[in-house]
Amino acid sequence: MADATTIVPLNPDEEKFLRALGTVMALLPRVVDADMLEELPISSTEYTVLVHLSEVPHHQMRMSELANVCGLSLSGMTRVVNRLESQSLVTRQKCPEDGRAWLALLTNPGWKMLEQAWPTNLASVRRHIFSRLEGCDVAAAAEVLQRIAAP
Repeated sequence: MADATTIVPLNPDEEKFLRALGTVMALLPRVVDADMLEELPISSTEYTVLVHLSEVPHHQMRMSELANVCGLSLSGMTRVVNRLESQSLVTRQKCPEDGRAWLALLTNPGWKMLEQAWPTNLASVRRHIFSRLEGCDVAAAAEVLQRIAAP
């Protein structure tokens, strides 16, 4: 940890960026959730889980890995998967290689929900994000966000 005498305060641009980033991080999930839940019985977080499961071999992932890629705690992921299981969109089973671990598996109804939800999610992120980036270098913005998110 830096000693208080070596800490450099944020300049006005850095402060403005940090505050705007914090606002986006708090606001964006709420507005996309509202759009999703207005039309479908799943939230944007649940949609994200279905997307990640759809993109991996055998459409299954360890719960811990799924939690990590979705930015959730393991207990948070368990709650999300419980909701998805109650709708038969995902099932859980013990990992054959490690009896202590659980796998989340995308079901056929889960695939159907993902296909149904995709247009709503796309319209929401276009409205709340990409419509406001006209004239911006989206690739450069993505690079900056990836650098921030890197461990």
